[in-house]
Amino acid sequence: MNLLRLFFFTLMFSVTVVADEPVSDLEAVNAVIDGFHMAAAKADKARYLGLMTDDAVFLGTDEWERWPKQPEFTEYVDNAFKDGTGWTFMPDERTVAFSDSGTIAWFDEVVVSEQYGRFRGTGVLILEDGQWRIAHYALSFLILNENWEEVTALTKKTLQEKEQ
Repeated sequence: MNLLRLFFFTLMFSVTVVADEPVSDLEAVNAVIDGFHMAAAKADKARYLGLMTDDAVFLGTDEWERWPKQPEFTEYVDNAFKDGTGWTFMPDERTVAFSDSGTIAWFDEVVVSEQYGRFRGTGVLILEDGQWRIAHYALSFLILNENWEEVTALTKKTLQEKEQ
């Protein structure tokens, strides 16, 4: 099933990118975010980082993971992609909104990792020289309300152990 979804995702991304007709801002923003995920899955460092602004920030799932693109996130990506593998997060649903000026877009999405489950990604894109680029991306775990107490108790325990 996941291979089928990856094939469909790749096919749709390819169609979006090679279309001769002008694309809407919504289509362009979705193509950038989809391309960001596809580049990570293919460990394509140049494309992955190229879809981000020079001053972009990536927020990971741990509280300390606030990585400016230069140099911290670039170094992390260099290391993570060096063996030719990256990470795969397949978009499941996404909402995009635009500023009145039409030069800023923000989004939230649910992405799925076959290995780790469901996450939420949020971000901001900026229109720079006619190209949409990711200026901010945050990835967070989705915790079901039924698991809230158990997860927060585990987090508190881990933090206490780190402080000792």
